[in-house]
Amino acid sequence: MSLLKNVGTIGGLTMVSRVFGFARDIMLARVLGAGGVADAWQLAFQLPNLFRRLFAEGAFASAFVPLFNRHMAEDESEARRFAGEVLAVLLPILVLFGAVMMLAMPWVLWAFANAELRGNEANYDLAVMMGRIAFPYLMFMSMATLVAAILNSLSRFAAAAAAPILLNICLLAALVWGAFQTPGEAARAATGIGLAIAVSLSGLLQLGWLYWFMRRAGFRIPRGRPRITPRVKEMGVLIVPAVFGAGVYQISRFIDLFFIRGLPDGSLTYMAMADRWNQLPLGIIGIALGTAILPALSRYIAKAEDDEAVRLQANAIELAMLLTLPCAVALFFTGFAFVKAFMQGQAFTAEDARVTGMVVSALVVGLPAYVLVKVLTPNFFARKDTRTPVYTAAASLVVTVGLNIVLVPIFGVVGLALAGAAGAWVNIMLLGGILARRGFFRLPARVFGRIARIALAS
Repeated sequence: MSLLKNVGTIGGLTMVSRVFGFARDIMLARVLGAGGVADAWQLAFQLPNLFRRLFAEGAFASAFVPLFNRHMAEDESEARRFAGEVLAVLLPILVLFGAVMMLAMPWVLWAFANAELRGNEANYDLAVMMGRIAFPYLMFMSMATLVAAILNSLSRFAAAAAAPILLNICLLAALVWGAFQTPGEAARAATGIGLAIAVSLSGLLQLGWLYWFMRRAGFRIPRGRPRITPRVKEMGVLIVPAVFGAGVYQISRFIDLFFIRGLPDGSLTYMAMADRWNQLPLGIIGIALGTAILPALSRYIAKAEDDEAVRLQANAIELAMLLTLPCAVALFFTGFAFVKAFMQGQAFTAEDARVTGMVVSALVVGLPAYVLVKVLTPNFFARKDTRTPVYTAAASLVVTVGLNIVLVPIFGVVGLALAGAAGAWVNIMLLGGILARRGFFRLPARVFGRIARIALAS
């Protein structure tokens, strides 16, 4: 089955990346702990990484892939010209946005930093410096995403799935260097600077890696001057709503930064470490499935093969639940044990592990919904409907923010995780209901029965 093969390729390489990511976070916890320097690093890294996940990986691919596949079906030379037109417009936008953000970094970080970080001048200045050094990562990764989208459309999934391994290798190298420094605040600050340099370097390496594989595939992007052509304009119309539709999880994490401002020191690190456990199955299963089915759905819909599109969607949901539900149940009950076993030690205390474990259990309540969002939204994007996911995402964000206001004063950082999980379930119920009402989604009784048995077995 091609879907299973493609998901296996993407998921397997993503798992390798996540293993490196876990090694990275274990070292990060032990070297930086959960204090002021750790929060400064998390804040500096969150900004380019959130923008990357929100725009580069989510919205860009969702808008670009269906249009690119349409041009490929007509004539490969047209697809090349389309990619060249997009790159010519994208590059100056990225350079300008990056320059503005780097200049404005002190004020940007002030909006997200908690009172303790803002009150510590040394740590705040360190966060600003790390943010400026790490922000070019967004520019490199946005261009890398264009190349990855082309490779995925050509059914060459392995190179793009393997690219994030380079990020984790670079960060691990910086942490190994930091671990050999004389313990103390100065060493932790130097390690943070090393991490920021490693982030930007990894973006450049990933871009070079993907470009090499694209050239091996025989595809070249022609150069040209920036012009707003009708095709670029069409993509622009699709990409703005896709930011909200495809990136609801990242937008939720972005909103969390505002609420974390009022929480004690270390809360940002707790959320980031817990999110790593949630991202493991989400990345391996949800993102792998979403990446694999978008090009296939686009091709079926372009050929008016609606029954095949519906069948592919149902198979993807069954596979998603087969893999996700057991993971969610296991992490809910054993999250603290995993955090304690892998992360506790040196600068990361037993209390840090306890709080992080509670956040893991709260986050994974929404794990099946987060995965299903990745599986269902490609159905809209393949039909060039980027608006409907915006409406459902907006509804889920309203629920998330409302619950944050209620739960955060009571449960602290755990309340943030619970609110995000509830919002994800609202989103998936709306997405599924709309697709079913339009006749674009059916879950056969046999598939529904299998999912029910999977849930009971979990």
